[in-house]
Amino acid sequence: MVDVDLSQPPFTFLDDEGRERVRSGIDLAYFDRDEIILETGQPGEYVFLIHKGEVAELDTTLPGARERIGHYTAGDLFGAISILNGKSRYRFRAEQESLCYLLPKKLFLQLCDEFPPFAEFFRQTLAHKARLLTEQRAEGGVTMAGFMLAKVSECMRTPLCVGREATIADAVTTLHDSHADSLLVDGGQGAGMVTKTNLLDALVLEGRDQASPVREVATFELVTVGPDQYLFEVLVKMTRFKVERVVVMESERPIGVVELTDVLSYFSSRSYVVSLQVEQADSLDALFRASHRTPELVKALMAQGVKLRFAMGLLAALNGRIMSKAWGFLIDERYHGDSCLMVMGSEGRGEQILKTDQDNGLILADDLHWPDVNDQMQRLTETLIELGYPPCPGNIMVSNPEWVGSVTQWRERIAHWVRVRDGDSLMKLAIMLDSHAVAGNPALLDKVRESLFAACSRDEILLSYFARAALRFSTPLTLFGSLKKPQHGIDIKKGGIFPIVHGVRTMALERRIKPTSTLERLEALAADGRLEERIAEDLSEALSLFTELRLKQQLERLDGSADDASPDRVVVQQLSSLERDLLREALHIVKEFKQSLSQRYHLEYS
Repeated sequence: MVDVDLSQPPFTFLDDEGRERVRSGIDLAYFDRDEIILETGQPGEYVFLIHKGEVAELDTTLPGARERIGHYTAGDLFGAISILNGKSRYRFRAEQESLCYLLPKKLFLQLCDEFPPFAEFFRQTLAHKARLLTEQRAEGGVTMAGFMLAKVSECMRTPLCVGREATIADAVTTLHDSHADSLLVDGGQGAGMVTKTNLLDALVLEGRDQASPVREVATFELVTVGPDQYLFEVLVKMTRFKVERVVVMESERPIGVVELTDVLSYFSSRSYVVSLQVEQADSLDALFRASHRTPELVKALMAQGVKLRFAMGLLAALNGRIMSKAWGFLIDERYHGDSCLMVMGSEGRGEQILKTDQDNGLILADDLHWPDVNDQMQRLTETLIELGYPPCPGNIMVSNPEWVGSVTQWRERIAHWVRVRDGDSLMKLAIMLDSHAVAGNPALLDKVRESLFAACSRDEILLSYFARAALRFSTPLTLFGSLKKPQHGIDIKKGGIFPIVHGVRTMALERRIKPTSTLERLEALAADGRLEERIAEDLSEALSLFTELRLKQQLERLDGSADDASPDRVVVQQLSSLERDLLREALHIVKEFKQSLSQRYHLEYS
């Protein structure tokens, strides 16, 4: 029996007896340097697991300089697809003296028949493999925490409903008898919601008669979800829209209500109550205490294997609420309707999980008179620093008058940036394109962004200049398609994250796509037909992988367990075989995307 490590996927999909069959059925073979292990067109007879050495994967249909498309090292598998497809599509050649375990075709196919997840592993896309990595990392082997698996339909309450003619007195009686806090009202054109607070305000503060129609005090602008959505998504919506209840809709009719307490009841860790603490904060001191617990929340989410996209959505909404609350505490309410606080950069895209440098600005209505606006913005910047948001090294903050201005002034700045088209101006256009309103009147930002789209979206020369930055950093792959392995690590932000973010941002600018999230932009580009769905999905999963690897470094720095001064660097040698495989595949996706950008925006001539 051969002693081989079977603790990594896909062998983890086998039971103990299955792994023993592998150990009993494999052989160990030696291959000399430059020896062809598997030839193009050759029927697959073995799955090869590299014990020692390196193997190149070659596409013999490509020119010599480009034929090397893959590189495999110790712990990597190849040859399975050749068995499943009947023959090998590529040539596999030993790059140096190599030892490989050989799993016979007959045993491999038996295992595929008996263990479907084992077979599925070899047919998976990058998206599926990324989910597998999440599962592998999760505590106890659980893909998501229990609340992540909980659907809205599992915990929604049956809605209390009253008819169109119901009175306030009827509503009060219904709520009292049912021990509930809210009910739905038939408004003729759709359902509205009434809470105990609404009824109390109507009777005491507004002096309404008990016989008044309850629909007159109902709210008809409801936040809704579907029964098949995850509870985690509900929490994101509640945080973003500042509500404690959402209505569950199916076929355009209300079938249930989910309250904040229902969602929180699924959360086993106290750290998940951070969002509630932020909402309940009634002073800056209380907000400080809640804000400084967000790293605790991030660690808990990652430890339980929560899908990164959901985690980013929650943290982006939470950071937005923290800034909005701070704005509310500091800024006189008379200015709220005529000003808009916006965040930019990764915060504007909703792609920053841990707190990052401040990137924010202020838009003012053209007719607003605010004499001490600069002093107020300086105070806001200092407050955000105390809340855990470091100052921006580039001084892109509301404390800098260059990032404060009226709608007209912002339009003039954008027009200037478009005319000049130098590096600094293009950077500012990119920053502005990612802007997202977190406090005040978001309609002011909409006006400015519309001007940006109008000035840029049809300017082919500007788009070419704008897109060029996506090619600024090299992809950390060798000439032969394998991962570079410098001892200090590869810069995952420059080599992986930035090309996707900026390339997609360029395409979104061209197509006037309004969402700021890169993942939402990819979905919109696919729906628009600008990108194939497969390519959009691959780019989404690649970005999520890069972000997760980067976040892992950042969390290790918080714990004091990482020596590297840069959280953007990933040491390839420290990754598992599956992580290396995913990273290599994701970087190849980035390389192909950069080539397509180069062709679309004619960057090969720039």
